Amino acid sequence: MIRRLLPILLGFAIVLGLTLVRAADPFPVQVLREIAFDFYQRLQPRPQGEFPVRVIDIDEASLGDLGQWPWPRDRLAMLADRLTELGAAAVGFDVLFPEADRMSPSRIAAEIPGVDAASLPDYDALFADALSRSPSILGFSRTPGGKPMTGGPKGGFAVSGPDPSASIPFLTGVAAPLPMLRDAAPGLAALSLNTELSTSAVRRLPMLWTNGDKLFPTLSLEALRLALGIGTVVVFGDTAAEGYVDGLRLADFSVPLTSEGDLWLYYSRPRPDMLVPARELLGPGYRQLADRIAGHIVLIGTSASGLLDLHTTTLGDNVPGVTVHAQAIEQILAGTYLTRPDWVAGLEIVGLMLIGALLVVIVLQLGPLAGLTVGVLSLGGVTAFSWWMFATSGTMIDPSYALVALTLLYLALVFFRFLTTDQAKKQIRRAFGYYVSPTLLTEIEKNGDRLKLGGEMRQVTVMFSDVRGFTPLSEKLTPPQILALLNTMFGALGEEITGRLGTIDKFIGDAIMAFWNAPVDVAEHPRRAVEAALGMRNRLKALNAADAFGLRAGNRGGIDEVVIGIGLSTGDALVGNMGLETRFDYSALGDTVNVASRVESACKEMGYDLLITSSTREAIPDFACLEAGAMALKGKSDRVVLHLLVGDPALAATGAFKLLRATHAEALAALRDGRDATGAIAECAALARQVEPGLGRFYDKLPGRRADFAAVASAHEAAE
Repeated sequence: MIRRLLPILLGFAIVLGLTLVRAADPFPVQVLREIAFDFYQRLQPRPQGEFPVRVIDIDEASLGDLGQWPWPRDRLAMLADRLTELGAAAVGFDVLFPEADRMSPSRIAAEIPGVDAASLPDYDALFADALSRSPSILGFSRTPGGKPMTGGPKGGFAVSGPDPSASIPFLTGVAAPLPMLRDAAPGLAALSLNTELSTSAVRRLPMLWTNGDKLFPTLSLEALRLALGIGTVVVFGDTAAEGYVDGLRLADFSVPLTSEGDLWLYYSRPRPDMLVPARELLGPGYRQLADRIAGHIVLIGTSASGLLDLHTTTLGDNVPGVTVHAQAIEQILAGTYLTRPDWVAGLEIVGLMLIGALLVVIVLQLGPLAGLTVGVLSLGGVTAFSWWMFATSGTMIDPSYALVALTLLYLALVFFRFLTTDQAKKQIRRAFGYYVSPTLLTEIEKNGDRLKLGGEMRQVTVMFSDVRGFTPLSEKLTPPQILALLNTMFGALGEEITGRLGTIDKFIGDAIMAFWNAPVDVAEHPRRAVEAALGMRNRLKALNAADAFGLRAGNRGGIDEVVIGIGLSTGDALVGNMGLETRFDYSALGDTVNVASRVESACKEMGYDLLITSSTREAIPDFACLEAGAMALKGKSDRVVLHLLVGDPALAATGAFKLLRATHAEALAALRDGRDATGAIAECAALARQVEPGLGRFYDKLPGRRADFAAVASAHEAAE
């Protein structure tokens, strides 16, 4: 009883642990959640609309026309005056002015003896005058190591409910505008886009900041206040959790915020018409912009990459920081918000516990497949509900942690089930693996329903190999010695076959039958079969050289090595289970199998150890092969063209083989034409010693096989 309950208890313990991790909400969980919400935004961005928001863009072209940044402040004064003239409702500078203008004539003259600096223009004073005449906003930036924020905001704040100041981002230090400019501008706001100074995607925008005494707005909030002509912004404290922010009200606009006073940004795709190049406003035809400026909130910022104010949005766009403030203004004007109420976290935790507990019971009682079905349906339902809430109301419910946590839980439960219930299967597989190939065993495990009589037609490459002179050899060996020899040989040759994805059908005495591309698909199966044949030849040479069979040491009557012949054929065959309903064997049948067997037998007559059919040869054009003539195979009414498999592509590329191939072709042409081929054959035999010494016997037998090549010629003529 305890043994059966232990996996369930362990499963519940894992569910509890995963729930505690979610409740703690560590940084990786937060990142995963934000990535999920980014994905939702990409699926459904905030709809674009016509909003009275414009951005004067200090872009690369403007810098090219008007000079590098910073511009003299008389030019910025011109910007402010022209925007005021064109009827801008608010003008927000997303630019810092913490120092005096070094290009001001009065400042330059003050450093030159004898020059009356007071008689020259002061650009800072000109800029201040322009600011005082316009609905302008200057900004400050939260900066580590900066000076404390002094003074107060230009607008008022009224707090309704518990004071939320403790949770609002604190201004430890700022880079603030010159006092002259700050006093002149009707508005003052924070320009910082986040509290962490992070380079990652900007997902939330702090709408409120505090110096410990007073509240300060962000640029987008202050621009809306000035444009609407409002003196006071109402901040609502969270009555359910004292010390946190609930939202704010700006005239008729109610803005839900996070507990820290952030606005969840809901981006739309960038609007090209939002941006107005600064050079157009400073050019002679600036009045043509009146329709785009009048009554609009205008923010001034830069998209020039060298000024380092580019940020990534949740949509993956790389945008100027000023447009993030512009998007926040549009979002408030549209009344389209993303929210994550307090109850959402509780719902996610309770849902995780319930689905996790259900998954534990289903997997451990009904099995992994049933658990997978329940898990997929549950996660699908969670994801669908999460997406529906996002798409219809902007409520953000996180499906990502449930997806990861329940996947880990499922894997752990499957592992537990394997440990407790699948040990017997493992033992059976180990025992059964001695009788069938691992590939076939895997296929049987995957497709147990196919364990029945019958088969399918597949294109396969079939191999037969056989030991030459095994009968006289077996007469000189005892049965234990024969068994040891065969096991040594089969172990080495079988590795070459299975190592190249071949299926060993059976061992027949001293012979091997194998095939490729069944029961599973094997890409380029003729090539793998040919590579296996060459590997078998090399392994056998190594075994003979090391006297691994003990033939030389045992003085077996002149037999000091094992020699095999290998035949390969590629074509269609019927592969499947054959035998009785209660006992059957997986094998291959058909003409391709019969041809491969006959080709292996032809190795004796050919005097060569590796022979392949034309169908196999056509699939490996880069290997070193030579035509061997058309043999009359037993059971075949027509002769079958065979080829010698000499070596791999590396050998085929050598000069020695190319010369042998050309000379070989001349010899075969002479045989087909009835001419004297003695000289060409002798030359081939000499060249063969440099390429593959085993070819010598083939050329010794070649003069007596003129009929085989005449048959090839007849076949070629018939094809033409």
